[in-house]
Amino acid sequence: MKEIDKNNKSFEDIKHIDENGIEFWFARELQIVLNYKEWRKFENVISKAKESCKNSDINIFEHFVDVDKLSKRANNAEVIIRDYRLTRYACYLIAQNGDSRKKVIALAQTYFAVQTRKQEITEKEYSMLTEDEKRFYQRDLTRKGNYSLNKTAKNAGVKNFDKFHNSGYKGLYNGETADDIARRKGLRYREDILDNMGSDELIANLFRISQTEQRLKRDKIDTEKEACNTHKKIGKIVRKAIKEAGRNYARKPTYATKEFKTIGKGK
Repeated sequence: MKEIDKNNKSFEDIKHIDENGIEFWFARELQIVLNYKEWRKFENVISKAKESCKNSDINIFEHFVDVDKLSKRANNAEVIIRDYRLTRYACYLIAQNGDSRKKVIALAQTYFAVQTRKQEITEKEYSMLTEDEKRFYQRDLTRKGNYSLNKTAKNAGVKNFDKFHNSGYKGLYNGETADDIARRKGLRYREDILDNMGSDELIANLFRISQTEQRLKRDKIDTEKEACNTHKKIGKIVRKAIKEAGRNYARKPTYATKEFKTIGKGK
């Protein structure tokens, strides 16, 4: 999230997973991402968010959990500071009650609004989303898809995951690697290409991802070379379908809006 957070953190980067597989965020880390310099002011936003939660007849303590932390001062002295363990819904309420004049708050409102919705939405609901909301939704699906694909690829013998993913990109993007695509889109170092795609392009990549995973499992592939060849082959199949439909994502840098470059990191 280069434009939003000077520490180059995204909302997903600061997400934690507990021993039960439950996701959560720490308020102190969210404060930095949302560009609040003073904890006092950010805690006022949290108070408003908690009030919104209460007014919705939702248990505040399930979404805003008080946490005490040790913090080191400049002289190495340790003091206890207050923090909160937040659910995704709590983050959404904080964004809704934040300073709407901040661009990062507007982006956070869109991001958490989509993310707190049910995971599977109907076609009618999807059609009513804005393009930004569709991007956030599809980006989340591609992130989960790649996570699942990576596990399957590992079981298929893949060790060089950069090579494996580039095989898929080469098939879909007419020989381009991830770095080639990034250069074509004019991205800066370490900006993720998937964070700079529109909803249609993300859907194409999600289809590549899901079909590759299915093929690896179905054909019981057990070597890295075969897995890479399969990924490239599936990419070409998807590319052919897109070409027949009149799209060509490897021809020009489509959908690389400045705002969307800031949300989400990683495959």
